[in-house]
Order: sequence, then structure tokens, then C-alpha cells
Amino acid sequence: MPHTPRPPAVLTVNVGRAMPSAHTDWPGGTGIDKRPVDHPVAVAAPGPKGQAGSGLAGDSVCDTRHHGGDDQAVYAYAREDLDVWERELGRELANGVFGENLTTSGIDVSGALIGERWRVGSELLLEVTSPRIPCRTFAGWLGERGWLKRFTQAAVPGAYLRVLEPGEIRSGDPVEIVHRPDHEVTIAFLFRAETTERELLPRVLAAGDALRPEVRKAALKYRSAKAI
Repeated sequence: MPHTPRPPAVLTVNVGRAMPSAHTDWPGGTGIDKRPVDHPVAVAAPGPKGQAGSGLAGDSVCDTRHHGGDDQAVYAYAREDLDVWERELGRELANGVFGENLTTSGIDVSGALIGERWRVGSELLLEVTSPRIPCRTFAGWLGERGWLKRFTQAAVPGAYLRVLEPGEIRSGDPVEIVHRPDHEVTIAFLFRAETTERELLPRVLAAGDALRPEVRKAALKYRSAKAI
């Protein structure tokens, strides 16, 4: 019997509370332990990076030097990719275990284009901005040997999104891709450019204003250095 693709949807909405961690130097600890909730969650642009955390009400982002803010307001990861990791690691991976706010189904999250827009439920409009770059807090939380290298080599990082139109969301909400830009810069492409294939950096500029400012700055610097 042929496989019927699942319609794009949010399987679960996940939020986390701050907890102590030996794997971060941030005094507030980490909010990486995100769990599914069974009630609607308000989502809005939180404010500038360094001053604001998560876009989800009730969700903790502790280290605002590297996480949170308008361009990293929401983090999404595909259940299909978690399933692949389950088989590779030989352990169960619950929704939210990667610290994602949205565990999705029917969406190639790492194949999403920078600047792609998602309508989630009836109100919320999100725009894809950048990949998740793994950190030692993530590695310590997962407790897998060589995790940073393995995650980086897989290049399936999931996507950060900014909030264009605020709204409430809940587990089970449909996701409609309402805009796909005309360029090649996917989440996975940008991830490789920022990590293992720096020579790709000039090509990410095709994503234009949808790029996070620090990514655009790094790409321009790289291009200028190569031109000398």
C-alpha cells in the first residue's frame, strides 16, 4: 500500500523552565528541557537578541547572548528527523528533547528556505531565519559521545523562525507554507556554510534581508577577504 504523506502540522508545542546545568557558564542555567503542553500558547516577537528570550509565553531561554531574540524566537525540529536519530542512537527521543518549541510532521524543516513563511494555525505567521548551531549545553543535555561532531556532520539542524504576525498555537495545528523564496539557501545549506563548508558563505547572500544580520556580516566579510 503506498505511503500517504502526512499533512504539514505541529505535533506538539513544547516549552521549558530554567534549570541548573553544569554545561553552561550562564548563571541562569538552561531552558533546553522542553516538554509538550496541552493548552494554547501565545507566540509573539520577544525583542532584540541579548535583551529578550523566547517568543513563546511561558518558555525559558536563559543564555540570551546566544539564544532567543526576534530572529530566534521559535525553534522547530521535524519528528521525522528525530526518528532517524532514534534509530542511530538506539534510544527514545521525546518531542522537545532537542530543545525545540515546535515538533513538526510533514515538513522538511532543514530543507526550508531562508525567508520561507509558515502560517501556523489561523493566526501565527513565522519566517524561517537560520539553523541551530550546536553548543556544549546541547551536547551535555543529550549525553552522547562526540555529539557536536555527529550533529554537525548530519547537517539536519532544524530551523529558527521569527514572528511576523503573533498568535496562539496549540499541538495539532496545521502548518501552511505560504511563501517560498526564489533562491537556493536552505537551512541545511546555510548550516554547512556556517560550519563545515565556509566556502559556501558568499552564496548565502542570495537570501537577502531574510538573513540574520550577523550571518550577512560574516558572509560579506568572507567574500571581501577572498577577493583580496
